[in-house]
Amino acid sequence: MKRHETDRPVDEETSAGEAVEASAGPAPGPGPASELETIARERDEYLTSWKRATADYQNLRRRLQSDLESAVARQKTGILADLLLVLDYLDMALASPVATDEGRNLHAGVEATRTALLSALERQGVRPLPEPKTFDPASHECVAREDARGVEPGTILAVLRPGYTLEGRILRPAQVKVAGPAESLESD
Repeated sequence: MKRHETDRPVDEETSAGEAVEASAGPAPGPGPASELETIARERDEYLTSWKRATADYQNLRRRLQSDLESAVARQKTGILADLLLVLDYLDMALASPVATDEGRNLHAGVEATRTALLSALERQGVRPLPEPKTFDPASHECVAREDARGVEPGTILAVLRPGYTLEGRILRPAQVKVAGPAESLESD
């Protein structure tokens, strides 16, 4: 007569836990169907985890790229604004009268320098603001008002310092003289 594992006596070497397992009968092992379900579940968890990690990586790349572009734009804006000041000085030099041949030669050199600087700024995306007829606080800075007869208030009478944009954003607003009562300048 054959003896089953459940019929074996508990001796000193057998622990109580083994005895309980032995008395319960053979443990139901994972069948092929439940093993396949476990593997499929693990696969799905790994796939979900991989997709999440890939999305996190893509988000990190986009955020780093955006941060880098912002840092470069901040640095670029500062230096371009400084170069616009140099352009203003060159414009002031060109506005002074020239009477001698030596002065004309100097004037031609300053004009060539201004042209080269303006070309370099344009290659970097700097463009002069168009000169509209009416004051726009988003792109103009009113530095003077003049009471002009027959002119609509808010009309730009003169551009004192040109404004520029950088890639569609205002880099420097234009400084303008606007028609209107002089005492209303403080309210702007």
